[in-house]
Amino acid sequence: MKLKEIYQEVIKKGIEADPRGKKVIENILKEKKEVYQKLDKREKELFDADSLFNPFADTRILWGDPSCGIKSIIVGIDVEGEELLLVDSLRQKGVDIDLVISHHPQGHAYANFYEVMDLQVDIFKERGISLSKVETLLGERKAQVERRVSSANHQRVIDFARLLNLNFFCMHTPADNLAYQYIKKLMDKEKPKKIKDILDLLLEIPEYREAAKNNNPPKIFLGNKESRVSKIHIEFTGGTEGPENIYDSLSSAGIDTIIAMHQSEGHYRKCKQANINVVIASHIASDTLGVNLMLDYLQTKGKFKVLEFSGFKRFSHKR
Repeated sequence: MKLKEIYQEVIKKGIEADPRGKKVIENILKEKKEVYQKLDKREKELFDADSLFNPFADTRILWGDPSCGIKSIIVGIDVEGEELLLVDSLRQKGVDIDLVISHHPQGHAYANFYEVMDLQVDIFKERGISLSKVETLLGERKAQVERRVSSANHQRVIDFARLLNLNFFCMHTPADNLAYQYIKKLMDKEKPKKIKDILDLLLEIPEYREAAKNNNPPKIFLGNKESRVSKIHIEFTGGTEGPENIYDSLSSAGIDTIIAMHQSEGHYRKCKQANINVVIASHIASDTLGVNLMLDYLQTKGKFKVLEFSGFKRFSHKR
């Protein structure tokens, strides 16, 4: 496969798994094109052209030749300068590596990754929360994340890739969408009655078993193993955590249990106040699940070798 084909397939699969549905995505891209067409020449030069076909701001070719043929990929959850130096060292020792993939975004894909948080609007709306309330709360949260991200040295890691001449790609929300759908379908099918049932189901998944072996298993943050479960909300996609003040509304909508990749202290306190059980599935294991599901798909489209590093471990979910 060529790098640009990997990019295109990741976007395609991410859209298929997006909780908003294909029609919503098509409308988003249509509106983006309409905005672009109204820009003057100077504004078009500054416009992110990838956003005309890619609805995921946190997924981009960060550096390299899109037409390059890819036969060997090294994949990590977090790839920064030290990981890229390691890749360069491995290549000098004769290890074939055509592409470096990071799950978490870097460079221009990190600079405005908060744009993907809009995805959460439809998830919360589906849970019975009013659209106006969700948009207001999420708008405040997006602005908070934007302020935090704005001061970062976005191109620092990209300069490593440029100077080392490494093809560098990140895929965040598309992979998270796959993990979200995987866990959602599992919970919808198995209908766990108690929190201990959720833990048992997660530990049947190889990524979570591996994390448990390394002392990072799925954990109960709120509730206990015998706590009963009726209605589950899954926090696996949408860039980062949503608004803290959404949990009272989720509780009022009947949500009694949340399964999340991770949770900040502020969100934990709000869940506690709302009397919602919280199961943390394990952040890196959840990211790894999504990346593995994406690699399973990509390997039906082309043949390439996968090397592991930076917290990633390859497991296949092909049946």
